[in-house]
Amino acid sequence: MKILILGAAGQIGRLLTKDLLEQTDYDLVLYARNASKRLKDAKSNRVSVVNGDFTNYDALVTAMSGVDAIYLNDMNSRNGVQTIAKAMKTTGLKRILVASILGIYDEVPGAFGKWNEKMVGKAGIQSHKETVTLFENPDMDYTILRLTWLYNQEGNRNYHLTFKGEPFEGAQLTRQAVSQLIVDILQDKSGKFLKSSLGVAEPNTNWAKPSFY
Repeated sequence: MKILILGAAGQIGRLLTKDLLEQTDYDLVLYARNASKRLKDAKSNRVSVVNGDFTNYDALVTAMSGVDAIYLNDMNSRNGVQTIAKAMKTTGLKRILVASILGIYDEVPGAFGKWNEKMVGKAGIQSHKETVTLFENPDMDYTILRLTWLYNQEGNRNYHLTFKGEPFEGAQLTRQAVSQLIVDILQDKSGKFLKSSLGVAEPNTNWAKPSFY
């Protein structure tokens, strides 16, 4: 199996690269701006590196060659997301895991929902809601990850999932847990994560705001 990580130089992208190399036998394609310089420490005969940004259609098509699944680490550029979707259509690639934010379905209740909307802003939430629809459609084998507020903690890989239509639960989540979840989803053979949108948070953190704010 070959996995393409779009935004591989980011914090989650780097954690995921390490976890996939250690926990699976998958081959990896690492895609990022100036990737050959920024990811020069990613040395493995199972890793290839592609330089490009999310609006570089030709580079994306090249990176998708022979790939089975994509992890997309950043949804902030609508133009970039549209270009990725176009390249997927060209290459016939359908399987994608997408990192987005909570609140895109008005699914975050109570004080935390109000705090989150204040911090992100209605425009920011609407932007993510619109870009998610480019993948959340019947033509894609998508998994949307609606991530709560992130922090780092080595050894903390605990995550709790809610599904679309359920109230979101949890105010914080480690990036280490996000990486582990992606590995778990990619290794899942049941198909239960296909065409699903998952709220992702750390268990027992159903608070009014994250502990680090």
